[in-house]
Amino acid sequence: MELEEFSTAMGWCEALAIVSSKPCIEEVDSYRPSFILLMEMGEKMNKEALVVCSDKSTGIGITVWDLETGEQLLHIPTCAAAPHGLFCLRNQFIVASQSNRHGSFGGGSIFIWPLNKPQSPLRSYTLEAMGPISCTKDGLYIAGGAPSGNAYLWEVTSGRLLRTWHAHHKSLKCMVFSDDDSLLIFGCTDGIISVWSMISLVDVEDSGSSPSLLYYSSEHRSSITGLVTMSAGARSIFISSSLDGTCKVWELVSGRHLQTLVYPMSVTAIALHPLERLLFSGSVDGNIFVNVLDIGAVEDCFITTEDQAFVLKVHNESITALTFSGFHLISASEDFTFCLWDTINRVVLRRFNNRKGAVTNMVVIKQSSLFPISNHQRVTHQFQVSLLQKYPQPSNPGKGMATFLSFPASHSKPPPTHFLGNSLLDHLISGSEQEEQTPAMLQTKLEKNIDDRLWVTSMTKHVMEISKHLQCRLLDMMQCRLVCNPYEPDTSPKKKRHKIQSQNQTPTEQSQ
Repeated sequence: MELEEFSTAMGWCEALAIVSSKPCIEEVDSYRPSFILLMEMGEKMNKEALVVCSDKSTGIGITVWDLETGEQLLHIPTCAAAPHGLFCLRNQFIVASQSNRHGSFGGGSIFIWPLNKPQSPLRSYTLEAMGPISCTKDGLYIAGGAPSGNAYLWEVTSGRLLRTWHAHHKSLKCMVFSDDDSLLIFGCTDGIISVWSMISLVDVEDSGSSPSLLYYSSEHRSSITGLVTMSAGARSIFISSSLDGTCKVWELVSGRHLQTLVYPMSVTAIALHPLERLLFSGSVDGNIFVNVLDIGAVEDCFITTEDQAFVLKVHNESITALTFSGFHLISASEDFTFCLWDTINRVVLRRFNNRKGAVTNMVVIKQSSLFPISNHQRVTHQFQVSLLQKYPQPSNPGKGMATFLSFPASHSKPPPTHFLGNSLLDHLISGSEQEEQTPAMLQTKLEKNIDDRLWVTSMTKHVMEISKHLQCRLLDMMQCRLVCNPYEPDTSPKKKRHKIQSQNQTPTEQSQ
């Protein structure tokens, strides 16, 4: 790609943002002092910070950096998140899936930290180790993928495990929700991309059966390393990157393959410019390729990007993550550094060193989310989260569907979430008890009691099965010990007492 074309594309992006946000000087000239004060307050509230973590060791933890000054704002110990296993929930919580230590087995865990007050995380333990995790734009649902190919979906406010299903027979490496939260996209280690409908996933009444797969693609020949979504006119688009050295452009609804961008090296991470005009692709050799997206003009063809892409070079080893803070690119590498870029002039503004380990996850947050909030703000604006359930619970037959609401940006009021656990129905029932009890509410209370009894019965059977299994194991161990030591002398207290008595008796008494 020619330098002028790249500069034109970047200049168009920056100019559009500046023109749309620049105030008219004549209108504010008479209110200049107040305007300057408001601008300074707005800049302070809109300042962004970078959250980084590694997947190598829990001792590295999570670090929050001031991108403008390079200072460390916050450090959270004991965290090692898997790649694509870190995100910010409603700009109030940091959520991370914990990587199991090498050689360890068993279940996994998901930790949730509140940003505005230092406290221990909310620890949710899962049936198996979680790899990539993601959430819907409104923060109502969290999805997780496991190395076994199993996928999980939780409701955040209640913590309820809505669905577990076998999404693929290979490990799930990355995932992303569509812009309208209606579809969930998975990328796997064998290059398979699968797309699932959220309507079928949140159908609580049908939670016992496997959800229907919308479609899948096997165009990639190696592991998927990144997924991003965008809009191209009236169409919804998503882009996938792979270790096979390609990025592919897809139509989201139909799954039609539109374009393939070919690179000279394996692509390890991708990021989309905020104005969705440029695609940044990090490679295994540390280079970052920049491509102008022109999806409407060219379709169904291979595009060799060696001569068309502009390359950003500063890292010495593989790129591990890419993200954006405003119009500034942030890149992380296995060389233990991450850099803040001026993409117009193609220079590094600031270089950070993370000596404890390579950064594998990066999330940009507002610095204002780190500020303490008053009690009034905590009641009206704080989004409550619950422990994520380890096992699915029986659904309420009168409920039918789980909550699937999206709140417009103009309404900052979150959903009513001051109850934790599965207490929404309890709240409605307790409210009705204070008022006049209607037949419908009595029927709801009866159905809930039946569901609770069924759940208790199920858990009782589960505990009895575990107890029976442990008893069998104990008997097996005792039998194995007897088989291995058949001549071991019996040293029980009863035998000892009998031996002492026989020693104290006379020969006549012994013969008798």
